[in-house]
Amino acid sequence: MDTSTPFRIGIDLGGTKTEAVLLSPTGSPLWRERRDTPLTGGYPAVLESLVGLVAGTAARVPEGAPWTLGIGIPGSVDESTGLVRNANSTCLIGEPLPADLERLLGGPVGVRNDADCFTLAECRMGAGAGYPMVFGVIMGTGCGGGLAIDGVVGEGPHKIRGEWGHFSVDPQGAPCYCGNRGCVETKISGSGVEAAFRTRYGESLTMAEIVAGARAGEARCQRCFDIFLDDFGRCLGGLISILDPDAVVLGGGLSNIAELYTEGVERVRHYAFHNDLTTPILKNHLGDSAGVFGAAWIGR
Repeated sequence: MDTSTPFRIGIDLGGTKTEAVLLSPTGSPLWRERRDTPLTGGYPAVLESLVGLVAGTAARVPEGAPWTLGIGIPGSVDESTGLVRNANSTCLIGEPLPADLERLLGGPVGVRNDADCFTLAECRMGAGAGYPMVFGVIMGTGCGGGLAIDGVVGEGPHKIRGEWGHFSVDPQGAPCYCGNRGCVETKISGSGVEAAFRTRYGESLTMAEIVAGARAGEARCQRCFDIFLDDFGRCLGGLISILDPDAVVLGGGLSNIAELYTEGVERVRHYAFHNDLTTPILKNHLGDSAGVFGAAWIGR
């Protein structure tokens, strides 16, 4: 067996689901597994789940073959302390996730922001391939972004490059866990739209239920969904006005909402600082968990 090129394990840790992939030395996916992210038990439960998922995936690597591990997280790691920060899965904040994983797994672990991993994957083998500058958007439980220039996804000196989700667009808006109000994430993430519906109507519906209700003509859902599309247009239109990227690629669970690519794009055109906007706003090619492939490629 050729052991010069390792197998690669990637983990995409999200607010509601965690996914693993095993790539062969040639980059072909050999195994994928998705499981719910623990909603109770805090950081210890998430850590235990990650270790179990990695161990189960590593068991599929041929005996004696080398493998690397990379994990995409909804936040970043402070290099000076080794602690997670800026995570919308707030139980991770202040925890030494890389060190804990390396101690429990007995080997090195690459950890990077999940939106960066998503953008890397889509630029290598997805919808963003061939575009000089790509902004990748994750719209799921939270909302994040990554910026690729000539296929390279940079982090920036503070590890926050592309953190579009925490740009405050409404100072009078809902409070965000980051400490600001009216962040993009409070407007167009699944959790943000659900919270807005609950505040407005005193009833809890999931994002899927809100979308289905809007399509069925339910007035409250239609109102909430229309606000969501308008916020999407305002937020992304403003970002395009700043960066003028060659393409935008949408990922995460909300990227499957068909109206984003029709009415949503029209709202973007309305708010962007150009009267003939042609920026492609593309659905991902690798599925709503494309970031798992990027995580595999940043592995150590």
